[in-house]
Amino acid sequence: MSGQNVAEETELISAAQQGNVDAFNELVLVYQQRVYNVAYHIMADPAAAADAAQDAFVSAFQAISRFRGGSFRSYLLRIVTNTCYDEMRRRKRRPTASFEDFGELDEDANPVLVNGHEGPEELAERQEMAEVIQAAIEMLPPDQRTTLVLSDVQGLAYEEIAEVTGASLGTVKSRLARARGKVRDYLAEHGELLPARYRPRDEDPER
Repeated sequence: MSGQNVAEETELISAAQQGNVDAFNELVLVYQQRVYNVAYHIMADPAAAADAAQDAFVSAFQAISRFRGGSFRSYLLRIVTNTCYDEMRRRKRRPTASFEDFGELDEDANPVLVNGHEGPEELAERQEMAEVIQAAIEMLPPDQRTTLVLSDVQGLAYEEIAEVTGASLGTVKSRLARARGKVRDYLAEHGELLPARYRPRDEDPER
């Protein structure tokens, strides 16, 4: 973020802390897709992700008077990950829906998957791969799932992940290593679900 944008964001935060809803709504416009995408990859449910993102922004506005500077992005992502954790704890006794229950992915369900420069076959293959990876992510414990999403989906540095999750730097690295290992194991065990060119040789009948 450029110095000018940082200054603008600081002004918006200051105005929001004084009760200016319009200023806070401008902040929402900047961060809403990132917040939603984090929630989506944690919850694996477009409707639940939208609810979590909305709840997170409401909570952020209600608590913004206590924001004392630093990364506003980290502040929002910490709130949305905690919101997702709370919802997952409420759901833990319920059966987990399969990924197929959510239907075909589209721009509204998961904006991060959309690329207008792809052909239909490339898009279908990438969506197929994304579904398998998302299924692997769903198998992870919440702390590892969140760490993997923040690192490998959102591209946050270790230090910011530690700030978002409240974990130490060593814990972040350890969780990420375990999460990546489990995802690799899942993909190896479910090679038949991968697009043809990503399957192990003995899983692809056309080879």
